[in-house]
Amino acid sequence: MKDDHRSLLISILLISSLLLSTLVHDSRAEVITLTESTFSDKVKEKDTVWFVKFCVPWCKHCKNLGSLWEDFGKTMEGEDEIEVGEVDCGTNKPLCSKVKIGSYPSFKVFYNGEEVARYRGTRDVESMRTFVLEEAEKAAAAVADAQLEDDKDL
Repeated sequence: MKDDHRSLLISILLISSLLLSTLVHDSRAEVITLTESTFSDKVKEKDTVWFVKFCVPWCKHCKNLGSLWEDFGKTMEGEDEIEVGEVDCGTNKPLCSKVKIGSYPSFKVFYNGEEVARYRGTRDVESMRTFVLEEAEKAAAAVADAQLEDDKDL
């Protein structure tokens, strides 16, 4: 009987641990970690805006952001065609050099694989949200205008 209780307790602990790890993982699901091997394919997704934070673990300014980026990711979760990503420049130095990251943290907007803007504004969720929504609208309008011009040429 004691062994049955012990087995049950172990089972409950294992299930609880799995559920807890799932909850912790889901809380960051809104921010996608990008690496050298995934970055290009992700930011080239057609008609998708990527707002990406570039940081390094040792940077005090990056640390001072606290949960801002995760909070921002949660806020943007319902927005169509806008993704929030982050790159650790400590482990992805060639990528960060390629996209010309010179200071940390840096925030850039990409659309259809091209950098379209760099964020230099206030570091709060609402300011960043307003910025990326405006940039997404501009990028989509530029693509629509280019398509109209192409159609006129036909």
